[in-house]
Amino acid sequence: MNDERHARADALLDAVKSEDGQRLKIFLGAAPGVGKTFAMLSAARELRKQGVDVVVGLVETHGRTETSALLEGVDVLPTRAVHYAGRVFQEFDLEGALARKPAVILVDELAHTNLPGGRHARRWQDIAELLDAGIEVYTALNVQHLESLNDQVRRITGVAVRETVPDAFLDRARDIVLVDLPPRELIARLRQGKVYVPETAAVALEAFFSPGNLAALRELAVETVATHVDSDLRVHMRARGGAMPVRRRIMAAIDGAAQSEYLVRMARRIAERRGAPWSVVFVDRGRADGTRRERVDAAMRLARRLGGEEVVLRGHAVADELLAWADREGVGQIIVGRTRERPIARRLGYSLTQQLLRRGAHLELTIVATPAERASARRRLRAGNAEGSRREYGIATATTAVAMALSFVADRFLSVANLSLVFLTAVLFVAVRTRMAVAVYTAILCFLGYNFFFAPPRYTLAIANADDVLAVVLFLVAALVCSRLATRLAGQVTSLRAAQVRGRALVALGQQLAAAADAAAIREVGARVLARTLDIHVAILARDAAGVLAPLASAPEALPLSAQDFAAADWSEMHAEPAGRFTDTLRAASSWMLPLGGDTQRAGVVALRFPPSSNEPDPEHRGLVLAMVQDIGQALERARLASELESARVQGETERLRNALLSSVSHDLRSPLASMIGSAGTLLDYEERLPASERKELLEAILGEGQRLDRYIQNLLDMTRLGHGTLKLSRDWVDAGEIVAAAVGRMRKLFPDTRVDVQLPHDTVLLHAHPALIEQAVFNILENAARFSPPSEPVRVVVRSEAGRLLVDVVDRGPGIPEDEREKIFDMFHSVARGDRGKQGTGLGLAICRGMIGAHGGSVEALPNVGGGTTIRISLPLPAPPDEIP
Repeated sequence: MNDERHARADALLDAVKSEDGQRLKIFLGAAPGVGKTFAMLSAARELRKQGVDVVVGLVETHGRTETSALLEGVDVLPTRAVHYAGRVFQEFDLEGALARKPAVILVDELAHTNLPGGRHARRWQDIAELLDAGIEVYTALNVQHLESLNDQVRRITGVAVRETVPDAFLDRARDIVLVDLPPRELIARLRQGKVYVPETAAVALEAFFSPGNLAALRELAVETVATHVDSDLRVHMRARGGAMPVRRRIMAAIDGAAQSEYLVRMARRIAERRGAPWSVVFVDRGRADGTRRERVDAAMRLARRLGGEEVVLRGHAVADELLAWADREGVGQIIVGRTRERPIARRLGYSLTQQLLRRGAHLELTIVATPAERASARRRLRAGNAEGSRREYGIATATTAVAMALSFVADRFLSVANLSLVFLTAVLFVAVRTRMAVAVYTAILCFLGYNFFFAPPRYTLAIANADDVLAVVLFLVAALVCSRLATRLAGQVTSLRAAQVRGRALVALGQQLAAAADAAAIREVGARVLARTLDIHVAILARDAAGVLAPLASAPEALPLSAQDFAAADWSEMHAEPAGRFTDTLRAASSWMLPLGGDTQRAGVVALRFPPSSNEPDPEHRGLVLAMVQDIGQALERARLASELESARVQGETERLRNALLSSVSHDLRSPLASMIGSAGTLLDYEERLPASERKELLEAILGEGQRLDRYIQNLLDMTRLGHGTLKLSRDWVDAGEIVAAAVGRMRKLFPDTRVDVQLPHDTVLLHAHPALIEQAVFNILENAARFSPPSEPVRVVVRSEAGRLLVDVVDRGPGIPEDEREKIFDMFHSVARGDRGKQGTGLGLAICRGMIGAHGGSVEALPNVGGGTTIRISLPLPAPPDEIP
């Protein structure tokens, strides 16, 4: 019940966000001339009457008088002049629209391709940026321009539509208005010259605008609108708690054949009807040639445009990999193409479709048959690979000839059965370097050559001995089996090598990122590893203190960026999407820009400069690049969070110290002041009546409290100098024993009742230090020990030199310090039972001591004392005496 309520709440929240975020209205028609622009302008005029700020960004009237009349009284945004091929064209001005930022803008012809020089390659991308800026958009579209319907439109009309709009873009539409006109009326308008000029209209009537084509396109338009209505209905039913079926993922399995893009489009349409997520999966067995790899890349790019997920699996058993991934990702339907299958595999039940049917009983399997595409694909494959096939079969023939020559030489030394191993080696040699068909060709050639030239009777295919018959047949079987295994092994090695390269690159990047200390080091490491792995030039850009996007790291050398590159980088960071080369956004840039970070936290942009002649990276390399960029972005995010945590820690520590300082000042200043004021008041009021001994006692109390106050203020000043780094050392050569003796003498004046035992070395130990600071540090430790040492126990001071260092141990017999508190007692204002805040302590003495000793390159630490108490040890480096320095 709780899960159901949570799902309903999430759906309701999604519905509210959808209503707020969807600002797109599409006027959809079956063909040009049905009145989409007219309906769009009419709706805009109604909005204008209601006081809505409506602007026409671009409308194509095609010279129609009734359409042009609707533009009267409506604000029209100036267009942008573009010079192309010696002519001047008027294009939609995206920058002007963003600067004007009306409530509603009209932009006609959603599928239009922009001329070079604009920010985006397609107009639907311009509209997407307007929507992201919070501007409501009205636009028009013909159904034949939908990407997923491209194959169907080509079959219906015989025309390949090149300007298409991804179906995922229609998901952003709040409303889709179907503008319909019966085919007869549309043909009549065409003949009247209301759609095209008469010459163009005559050609259109004979081709695209036939009654059958228009009826089929009209049905597609109605189906598209109905699908969108069904999608809206599902959202509203989920938001209101209506029962809806579980959305199982849809998977299209492609193999790089010619129907791969058709399968992608079909998967998109099925997923849209069912409101389910969908993926396109390719199982890489390491055997894909150049043509097949290009088809896989094209299908994956199409899947990205249509909003699907692209997945590349590796393995030799396609059915196993598909079913394992389907079970892992919750796939409910698998779409595969019907391909030409080997008769033997089909009879044995080893074909892909049979394996999926037999083992995937819990899945819905859709087999798509496209015989025309398959026939044309085979023709193109034969034509495209003729040269490569001739080369492979030539290698196989030459290898067989070499094997025969070697066999003729070895014939006088080896038996006929052993000669078969020479031919078997030739088959293996070809199998690991070519494909399966060539390996089988080699096996048959070797079988015939072995039988004809070496199996008795020679120079005939007849075999006289029954044993030789078995040997020859076994040789053929072994050759075929070995060729199959060798081909599969070669494919697996290729696949594993690619996976190893990817894994090694990610591991190397992760290790170096883990060692990077800050954001600057992370950028340097990221740029260096990307450049080395991809063999390209890389720059990582981020905003400087002035908010300007600038390159902060480059590899292998500084990467010069043009104005187009900076524009693409700025757009990529702003929208958290790729831009520049290999994209449809600012593709005039010479670098591929990939954003770092997510939608909420922007960490900069990675600029990848590939050679000018290189093509777009294939899915494998593209996935590696995106994974590495994602790792760099996550490392930058971790560095940012670590910096914020450190800042918060420092701020908290500062606040703690401030509170401790106020507490210390309020206590340690008021206490001696109160004692001094009380003693002075007593002297002022009762001076004549007090005996001399009491007056002397009061004056000594005032002097003692004043000295205590002076020491406290001096400690504050010393701590301030240490904190700001302004404490200057005036080093001089001095006897360590003299410094300790001076500190002990000061302590005896302050604590005359405390006994101090001093143990000095027999020889003079010279120290190159600031004498006053070292004396103050020793005095602070002695004062702290005297406050906690029992009256009957002495404070011992032991001075010795050891391993080139001076060690000064101050030992008391007090209560001791717990192990977990020994380091904290050197913090400022640390208040514990054993710290120097007890018994009129200031909480600064030991902290100042560590700062002074640390300024000399030494250290101070608290050690446990055998038999109770504490030992505070000062360790200072002992340089060579002056007479030993060359």
